[in-house]
Amino acid sequence: MQEDKISLDLHEIINATIDAKYNKLNQLEFHRRIVESGLSRSTIEEISRIKKEPEWMLKLRLKGLELFEKLPTPNWLPDVLSSLDISALELYVKPGVDKAQSWEELPPEIRKYYDELGIPESEKKFLGGLVAVLESEPIYSNVKIELMKKGVVMLPIDEAVSKYPDLMKEYFMKIFPASDHKFAALHGALWSGGVFVYVPKNVKITTPVEGFFVIGSELEGQFEHTLLIADEGSYIHFIEGCTAPQLKKYSFHDGMVELYAKKNAYIKFTTIQNWSKNVINFNNKRAWADENSTVEWVEGSLGSKYSFVYPSTILRGKNASSTSLVVTMTSGEGEWKDSGSKMIHAAPYTKSKVVNKNIGFNGGVNVYRGLVKVNKGAVGSKAFVKCDSLMLDDKTKAYTYPHNQVLEEDADVGHEAHTFRMNEDQLFYLMTRGIDEKEATSMLVLGFIDEIMKELPFEYATMLNKVIKLELDKLGAVA
Repeated sequence: MQEDKISLDLHEIINATIDAKYNKLNQLEFHRRIVESGLSRSTIEEISRIKKEPEWMLKLRLKGLELFEKLPTPNWLPDVLSSLDISALELYVKPGVDKAQSWEELPPEIRKYYDELGIPESEKKFLGGLVAVLESEPIYSNVKIELMKKGVVMLPIDEAVSKYPDLMKEYFMKIFPASDHKFAALHGALWSGGVFVYVPKNVKITTPVEGFFVIGSELEGQFEHTLLIADEGSYIHFIEGCTAPQLKKYSFHDGMVELYAKKNAYIKFTTIQNWSKNVINFNNKRAWADENSTVEWVEGSLGSKYSFVYPSTILRGKNASSTSLVVTMTSGEGEWKDSGSKMIHAAPYTKSKVVNKNIGFNGGVNVYRGLVKVNKGAVGSKAFVKCDSLMLDDKTKAYTYPHNQVLEEDADVGHEAHTFRMNEDQLFYLMTRGIDEKEATSMLVLGFIDEIMKELPFEYATMLNKVIKLELDKLGAVA
C-alpha cells in the first residue's frame, strides 16, 4: 500500500540515511547562526529584537532568565543535566531560508530532505494542517481550507504573539510557568518556534494536525513551544513529530506543550519522538481539563541519549478525565529514559488512567517517575496507574518511583508495577513455528506495547513498529 511505503520511507531516512543526507545539507550551509553562544541578558534581548516582539514578551523572557539563574537543578535528575553547559550551546539558530507557503518554494536541498521524510505526502493524504520547524524557526506552515472555514487558527506561535496578543497573554506559560523548575525557566527565556492552535466552540476537526520539529546541528539548543486551546465542545488530534541526525557532539532540546481543554472539549496529543542518540531531551507537557472535558496523551519516546518527559493533566473541572499512554525504549549502555505522568484531581468525579511501557536492552536505564494527587473535595475521583518494564538482557535496569497523594477519603486510586524478562518459552515457541529469533523478539516486544500501538494513527503505528525492529536489529539486542 502507498501508506506503507510512506511510513517505511520515513523510517529509512530517520534511522539509516538521515546522517548522510543532513551532512550534505550542512556542507551547503543552508542554516546560519544569528545569536552567538552564551546565555546573558543581551542574548535574550537580541532574540527578542530579531523576532520584533512586544515589550511584554521581552519582560517574560528576562524573568525566565532571572529564575533560571536562581533556581537549583532538580536534585532527582542525573548528573548529565546538572553539569550541562548551556553557554556552550547555540541558543538560537535561524535557518538560512525564508518561510515558504508551499514545499515547492523551499530550496531544493531542503525540500529533498523533507520529501524523503515523506512529510509532504503525509500532509496531502492524512493531515488537516502542518507547521514544520527547522532549528529555531518555522520554515513552512499550512492549514487546509476546510479548517479555516470552521474558524480554526493554526500558525507558528511566533506569529501568534503579534496576531493574537490577547490570547497569548492569557494562556502562554500560564499552565507551565517559568517558576516551576530550572528548565521551565530556561525555556521561558529562550523559547523559539512552535505551534499555536485555537479550535472554536463546537468545532470538531476530523483529520489530525501536526507540528514537526528538526534539530539540525550539534551543540544546538531547541526550545519550541506548542500552545493548543480547544474551546467548549470542540475536538482536535495534534501530532508532534521530532527528529535529528546523528552528529558528533550533543544537542539539547527543552520544549514545552500547553493544552487547554474547555468544557466538553476533547484533546488528543500524540508524540513520536525519535531524536538521534546524542540529543538530551527535556520536554515540559501539561494540560488543564475543565468540566466534562478529556485530554489524551500518547507518547512514543524512542530516540535521544537522555530523555525526561512527564505528560501531566490538571483535572480542574467536574467529570473531567485524562489518559496518558507512554512507551520508552533504551537501547544501549549510558542511555537514560526518565518518563512518567502526573494527574492532579482537583474536582469531583474526575478520572485518570496512566499506562507506562518501558523497553530496555544493551544496558540502558528506564525510570518511571509519576504522581497521582487527589485534592481534598475531589469526591468520587478514580485514578489507575500501570507501569510495566520489559528487559531483554541482564545489563538493563528499570526503576519505578510512584508518588500517590490521596487527600480525599472518597476516592479510588490503584497502582500496578511489573518488571518482565524476555519470556524464553514464548520465544522458543515462536522459533519452533519457523520464525527466526530476531523477528520473534520483535513480535514479543510489539505485543508488549500493543495497548499503546492501537491508539496511534495507522501511519504512526507503522512507523513505531519499523523503528523498534530496526533498533533491535541494528544494535544486536538478540544474539
